[in-house]
Amino acid sequence: MTFLGTPGVGNLRGAEPFPTAARRELRNTQMRRNVGHATHAIRTKRLAAVAECPDWEQLREAGSALKRDVLARLPELLEELEANVTARGGVVHWARDATEANAIVTDLIRATGAGEVVKVKSMATQEIGLNEHLDSVGIEAVETDLAELIVQLGHDTGSHILVPAIHRNRAEIREIFTREMPDAGELSDEPRVLAMAARAHLRRKFLSARVAVSGANFGVAETGTLAVVESEGNGRMCLTMPETLITVMGIEKVVPRFTDLEVFMQLLPRSSTAERMNPYTSMWTGVHDGDGPAEFHLVLLDNGRTRVLADEVGREALKCIRCSACLNVCPVYERTGGHAYGSVYPGPIGAILSPQLTGTHGHDDPNAALPYASSLCGACFDACPVRIDIPSILVHLRGQQVDAQRHGLPGGQDLAMKAAAWAMASPGRFGFAEKGLALGRLVSGRDGRISALPWPGSRWTASRDIPEPPAETFRQWWARTHRGEDRG
Repeated sequence: MTFLGTPGVGNLRGAEPFPTAARRELRNTQMRRNVGHATHAIRTKRLAAVAECPDWEQLREAGSALKRDVLARLPELLEELEANVTARGGVVHWARDATEANAIVTDLIRATGAGEVVKVKSMATQEIGLNEHLDSVGIEAVETDLAELIVQLGHDTGSHILVPAIHRNRAEIREIFTREMPDAGELSDEPRVLAMAARAHLRRKFLSARVAVSGANFGVAETGTLAVVESEGNGRMCLTMPETLITVMGIEKVVPRFTDLEVFMQLLPRSSTAERMNPYTSMWTGVHDGDGPAEFHLVLLDNGRTRVLADEVGREALKCIRCSACLNVCPVYERTGGHAYGSVYPGPIGAILSPQLTGTHGHDDPNAALPYASSLCGACFDACPVRIDIPSILVHLRGQQVDAQRHGLPGGQDLAMKAAAWAMASPGRFGFAEKGLALGRLVSGRDGRISALPWPGSRWTASRDIPEPPAETFRQWWARTHRGEDRG
């Protein structure tokens, strides 16, 4: 079994390229303070949690090997998963893309007669824009994860894989709850008060909901078991109380054996919430009379994944377990926030996964700039629990873009590289170009940097500065200080 899904949706803010959005977000000082404070706290806790684990690097190697094995035999594992889910009373649906997945989920909800569903936090359903689709057909989707609820009530979009409301502080959350939950009464910005208000609001939803929608962290082919890990317990309410449960799972989330979870249940908590053990781990296998939902549907989502799988280098991105460790160590993410990426997958993993899943179509595509993120730092690889070499994949994706653009009109970067190759092919031309560099000192600022150049140089200075050229090149210095020396 193999099928090719068309590119997914997943963009949050239209067709705005990352450099444009990043410049806007850099001016949002409150967001930068909120994100910087939160990521620093998570990083510090994670380092302590990892330091307690003497075999951490061996666990990373094991997790990477397991995921690589999954990708090598994904079709057979998915067929095994389907057979075991079906044998235990579940129903499996296959969705090539976001459109098919949304249509399947909508039809299943309508079949129950429900006009409202409760949701477990799920990146897959965000990727396909499920909430927006359900709203367009008159079905209300209620997020039950606290951070997702904050984002939903604030009519906002998430900015972090694990903590989507990371860009909000307590005062902002209080304002949102006061406006959107008038029955909550007078609220302070104390975390406990805000959490209790959200709990009371959600309990009413849990008691009345007939349908729940979830994602899945893992799907076990051997047994047909699905697993969701969370920190609050609200997801467990969704997974056990409604009559019908619908799970949307990316096809790469399958694992071969139940015992494989032993590795990932050590890697994921430490990498995401910096905990030794996940507070709430919910697993279910089919349906059981008198216990939990009476109907279970599993929607297996492609949405571009088989196209990524065909790329022997790029497929490594499909090993991602959505822990967000790479976001918390990335200086670019910390300064620009998640909204600058224009996708449900921000940060380093988003810089490779978003363009792979949705594709890029020319210089103006909102994802086209993402692979040009810095590949020199490497902190994302060091933090990744399954050893995804994000810097190498960035370079690989850039190469693909350059190859694709060779058949069209050259861009500013292409012209700059051709000009550099022409100058460097001749000592005389290179020396002449060196003399021309002195003009750069005329446009540099007092800080010794060039921040704005006309096209095509603007393609560079739009996102980074250039140090002003030195007053004297090496060859000029050598000629001046070694004049008259014997060259024999």
